[in-house]
Amino acid sequence: MVGARPADVATIDGIVAALYDVISGPAGQPRDWDRMRSLFAPEGRLMAVGARPEGVYALRTMTVDDYISRNAKAFATMGFFEREAARSTEAFGQIVHVFSTYESRHAPGDAEPFQRGINSIQLVNDGKRWWIINVLWRAEDASLRLPERYLPRQ
Repeated sequence: MVGARPADVATIDGIVAALYDVISGPAGQPRDWDRMRSLFAPEGRLMAVGARPEGVYALRTMTVDDYISRNAKAFATMGFFEREAARSTEAFGQIVHVFSTYESRHAPGDAEPFQRGINSIQLVNDGKRWWIINVLWRAEDASLRLPERYLPRQ
């Protein structure tokens, strides 16, 4: 694995910004997957909560490489720009939990996001750098709107 960019992993702000940056780009622009891999601890996971047609919710768990495989084709044909709209952070020693409200757009200039939700990001610092341990997300939908406390402050 390629080493991480020092600015990406030196601070909580840096690693969260790098996560959003590495998955964002216009259709057909190759993403820097080695950069993404460098953000995650070897045991790091990405997990999505989604509604199933039968009315239950399923958890899809992926390694970083699973995420890359699942999304590389879509990113080749669809612009995807995700940004952090708001954040709350809890920390205890070397562990941090970031509740990051996201907005997804097909182009950076789109007036409205096509999707919003929460990325629950767990981080650990080993004394040298920050590592992403888990990213768990849930998109907003008609049955679950983002609470006011997780929206950007005006």
